[in-house]
Amino acid sequence: MGAHAGRRTLGTVSTTLPVPLGEPSSSARYTPGGDDARTYEVRTFGCQMNVHDSERISGLLEDAGLTAVEDGQADVVVFNTCAVRENADNKLYGNLGMLKAVKETRPGMQIAVGGCLAQKDRETILRKAPWVDAVFGTHNIGALPALLQRARHNQEAQLEILEALDVFPSTLPTRRESVYAGWVSVSVGCNNTCTFCIVPSLRGKERDRRPGEILAEIEALVADGAVEVTLLGQNVNSYGVEFGDRGAFAKLLRACGSVAGLERVRFTSPHPAAFTDDVIDAMAETPNVMPQLHMPLQSGSDKVLKDMRRSYRSARFLGILERVRERMPHAAISTDIIVGFPGETEEDFRATLDVVERSRFATAFTFQYSKRPGTPAAELPDQVPKAVVQERFERLTALQDRIAREENARQVGTLVEVLVTDQQGRKGGETHRLTGRARDQRLVHFSVPEGAQTPRPGDFVGLPITEAASFHLLSDPAPDEYALRRSRAGDAWDRSQADSCGVPTIVDGAPRAVSLGMPSLPVRTPGR
Repeated sequence: MGAHAGRRTLGTVSTTLPVPLGEPSSSARYTPGGDDARTYEVRTFGCQMNVHDSERISGLLEDAGLTAVEDGQADVVVFNTCAVRENADNKLYGNLGMLKAVKETRPGMQIAVGGCLAQKDRETILRKAPWVDAVFGTHNIGALPALLQRARHNQEAQLEILEALDVFPSTLPTRRESVYAGWVSVSVGCNNTCTFCIVPSLRGKERDRRPGEILAEIEALVADGAVEVTLLGQNVNSYGVEFGDRGAFAKLLRACGSVAGLERVRFTSPHPAAFTDDVIDAMAETPNVMPQLHMPLQSGSDKVLKDMRRSYRSARFLGILERVRERMPHAAISTDIIVGFPGETEEDFRATLDVVERSRFATAFTFQYSKRPGTPAAELPDQVPKAVVQERFERLTALQDRIAREENARQVGTLVEVLVTDQQGRKGGETHRLTGRARDQRLVHFSVPEGAQTPRPGDFVGLPITEAASFHLLSDPAPDEYALRRSRAGDAWDRSQADSCGVPTIVDGAPRAVSLGMPSLPVRTPGR
């Protein structure tokens, strides 16, 4: 995985920039998998794609012999960055500044920066923070261990940025954050040209994986204990465009229905312009595809949508939601909305409020427009004053909070099946409630009746909803209303806890660990 200046990969040239790091220290020797027991920490900013990339980064470092810690004392700290928001730069450099003093007291400590901001800023990171040891981009995650090794050996910071994908991330080792659920990338990159978005220039054009590879990875995750999988793509429902099959995503959803042991399938994020009825049919007709949809609106104003280069209009968006609810009446729909896009008038904003009211979103991720250098929108006239954006943002969030509270109130009295997670609500320590997700992805905090068996993360529990708030549901069931279903995922959780405590877990006569490495994939018919 070594990088050399001028090396060509997929028709592009990598960039390697050495920067002196000072005098060698006595602890500068490093060999992946060597005897020195080094530790690491990955700090992730941004979207689900970044979260999944961080699982790959963790897998690579563990494959190189490092051990994860979360005590702030790691020998290697990796920042996996996001470049979507305006304050992303400040957040990164603030964190790097705090680590500078730590590094000065700990010879041999290394800091690496990857992700979208690294792809964008490149040499700027090393100029502003010369104590950083390695900078890598979105296309060459797999180079990180070699960059760290070379930085220690040469006592020079290493920068490698590729302009196109080096190795598809799914082939890299993975340390999954959850034993009961997993992310599976179906594609990387994006072919859209939204004027506010910098992601296509940092992630590149869309590249699709073959269906057989995706299904093989899903089967491997299920064999390893997962019961839920989320399909990921920058534009997930345009999957298949690279190999000329516009119906590929619907086919993939249906194929997921035949994976034995896979109980829940989700996907994010689709684009309204490419969302077709065959996908709706596949969702409705495939039992393990969940009745939940994240559909980014961005704006309810057709004028603003045009300025954003979003190739749909509000009527099409509402039509999609109507057809989804015709086939899946209880589907929960969430969205993304940007407030204060350049040129947005009060009339435009009121159009957004109208679409939000009609859409009845279960959840909305609302953002104040953030000018990003390098995007067309940053150069548009009529940038909306900050005070106006803030006031509109508050009106929008107040409206959505009311709608979410009303929609959640409709769940009171219904019975839901909850997949128990290892997370805990803010008041969980006081209330002793556990947390899980319903089939429609709603967050449920629940109590276990006295005398009932406590579920493990990965188990399923049937519950009545007894109370609702804007952002979660509550369940305090009577003993006869509580139905626990223990699962393979719960068994996998038990094994992972034993492994983390140093207790060897024996499966079929051999030790087994579930958290590290990409499981070996079964051989499938090419092109399936």
